[in-house]
Amino acid sequence: QVQLVESGGGLVQAGGSLRLSCAASGRTFARDAMGWFRQAPGKERECVASISYSGSRTYHADFVKGRFTISRDNAKNTLYLQMNSLKPEDTAVYYCAARADTAWTGTVYLNSYNVDTWGQGTQVTVSS
Repeated sequence: QVQLVESGGGLVQAGGSLRLSCAASGRTFARDAMGWFRQAPGKERECVASISYSGSRTYHADFVKGRFTISRDNAKNTLYLQMNSLKPEDTAVYYCAARADTAWTGTVYLNSYNVDTWGQGTQVTVSS
């Protein structure tokens, strides 16, 4: 089983930047598709961005395209989310997620049903 620990959340003004990190341990990180999800109060958890096991393929939701960038460093077992031009509507708890890609498909398709491990979440608050 893999363990995921997020860091880097906090309070930032609109237009500012934050970089989230997710440290993975306990399983071969380089075989996992990874993703960032978020959940705001009263709303469903949604996928923000995802990345294949090698990092060669990425997906970014339309509402973050051009502002957020997902990346990974397999040598450091770490996933990142660089968030720029933050908006108040980006306020949410952000979760790191892992999906084992044992068939080496290079998938970036993650959702709440196929993710097998979640981090504990980190709060991001954007003030107007």
